[in-house]
Amino acid sequence: MKQIIDQHRRKFFGVAAGTVAVGLGVIDLARAETEAAKSSASNTSFGPIKQIDAGVLNVGYAEAGPSNGPVAILLHGWPYDIHAFVDVAPILAKAGYRVIIPYLRGYGSTQFLSGETPRNGEPAAIATDIIALMDKLDIKQAVVAGFDWGARTADIIAALWPERCRALVSVSGYLISSQAAGNAPLPPSAELQWWYQFYFATERGRAGYEKYTHDFAKLIWKLASPQWKFDDATFARSAAALDNKDHVAITIHNYRWRLGLAQGEVKYEPLEKKLAATPVISVPTITMEGDANGAPHPDASAYAKKFSGRYDYRLITGGIGHNLPQEAPQAFAKAVIDADGGA
Repeated sequence: MKQIIDQHRRKFFGVAAGTVAVGLGVIDLARAETEAAKSSASNTSFGPIKQIDAGVLNVGYAEAGPSNGPVAILLHGWPYDIHAFVDVAPILAKAGYRVIIPYLRGYGSTQFLSGETPRNGEPAAIATDIIALMDKLDIKQAVVAGFDWGARTADIIAALWPERCRALVSVSGYLISSQAAGNAPLPPSAELQWWYQFYFATERGRAGYEKYTHDFAKLIWKLASPQWKFDDATFARSAAALDNKDHVAITIHNYRWRLGLAQGEVKYEPLEKKLAATPVISVPTITMEGDANGAPHPDASAYAKKFSGRYDYRLITGGIGHNLPQEAPQAFAKAVIDADGGA
């Protein structure tokens, strides 16, 4: 399998395996790759969205690639959706991967099976959703990759269920935290970046997000990726997923939970207790950052020691912001393949 993947790496990226700089450095060909991605990013949709009951959800997900290939699960963030990977999926499919891209709870066609289930946005709940989806699809192991909420979810899966994770790709690195950590004050300049979290802590903020969901999301996109010149059609494709009837409730609960202003569910307490200890991740990992990420994110040096296995950090240059897979799809797809290369 590794030989096949290496052949695809050479075919689709034009470089031999192992020529990318390792460690706290910059990908040598990052600028060329991101420019190529910008010129070739022409996909606007997936095939038909599939639905499956898994855990407490009926999950909507896109799928690409051969059904018998190694699995890559791609996880989106807030306030984005599966279209963040619309140009990543074809690259990985051509490289032989079975690509699964689910709508997280509160997005797109993913729905709760019961009206009685709490609309809970705590991190352990979202990660458990993905494990339930893997179980339902009979996926024993997968490369798990994501950004924003998706990166945190991928980190949690790699930390708590390493046997299910072939490799990890995480934009902005190690994002596992806890309510206790969320209550620690930050310097004023850092607190300013989290303005929306404090806004959501108020009833006015909840009502404002419900009334202006699309306007709010577009503002976040612009602030988080100040050099990304996305057009109205690109935004509209993803914004449609925010019309999910549970989206506002999930979003508000997530950010209030982080500040200790909302309770989680008892069944997730054992998992949250493990996460509060910030466990080390042992699976092969590549963390990534865009050089123009305008969203709050830790410095790479702050989390490098949280990865004890084969590890690489990549800074993607060329004005790449927070939505790295959509802004630099070739670089993201390459990271997925490279992270899995030695697994």
